[in-house]
Amino acid sequence: MANQLIVRIDPELKMKASRLAKRDGKNLSEVIRDLLESYVKKRDIGAYIDQLWNRIGDKIAEKGFTEEDIETIIQNIRKNK
Repeated sequence: MANQLIVRIDPELKMKASRLAKRDGKNLSEVIRDLLESYVKKRDIGAYIDQLWNRIGDKIAEKGFTEEDIETIIQNIRKNK
């Protein structure tokens, strides 16, 4: 079950936000949940790093590299420094 969060905002802002949310087919709670989720995702460095590693892994797999290939590439780069 979801928890409630009480937020105090200006009545005019609430009215405008509710109107915009309704226009998008959402209610204000859905909009606020979306905004908070986006806020956390943008600032969660751990999740960002996990996504980065996943993208790197996908690219490596697309190119057909094996774990052994990666080790060889790393060793070659280290020798050339």
